[in-house]
Amino acid sequence: MKKKTFVAMLFACVFTLSQAQTPAKESAISPSDPDNLARDYFSQIMGVAVSATSNTKLYQFIYEWIGTPYRLGGKTKKGVDCSRFAYELYENVFNTTLGQNSRNIYTQVDPIKKDQLRPGDLVFFKIRSRNITHVGVYIGDDKFAHASSSRGVMISDLNEAYWKRYYYNGGRMLTAAAETEGESNNQPSVN
Repeated sequence: MKKKTFVAMLFACVFTLSQAQTPAKESAISPSDPDNLARDYFSQIMGVAVSATSNTKLYQFIYEWIGTPYRLGGKTKKGVDCSRFAYELYENVFNTTLGQNSRNIYTQVDPIKKDQLRPGDLVFFKIRSRNITHVGVYIGDDKFAHASSSRGVMISDLNEAYWKRYYYNGGRMLTAAAETEGESNNQPSVN
């Protein structure tokens, strides 16, 4: 209950600050639209553009898991590994089931170039291996959420030297690729 109250207070503060800094004529945020408030909030705490945060369910899920410790084979907020974090996110946000490890998950995606990534796409890494060893979920502005073996669930930047060095490829779920052809929005609409 305390967490919900804290989040509600943060939303209110973010809204108040954004209104105080934005002239009334330029404000596109309606105080009665909680989705706009959530997008602003997640944009600020995750370091991504407001335009990239259109799927508030995705950002809410990530926010709730940030700080969860890493545990190989873990499946809960007491401890989770990278593939299970991606699995849980896709299960809860997109109602889609992923494979059990990063290599298996990669077989389920349509490979895409780094500059074609959209929030919700998967990013894969080959860390000191010839095989895929790590997976994360792209959230926009070159940032991705993942379960790091050293720091647990966190947000990292693809442009950091470490991630740049081991980046292998991006991927969009095959069903999402088929469903989003011809759509102009920036979200995979996985059902």
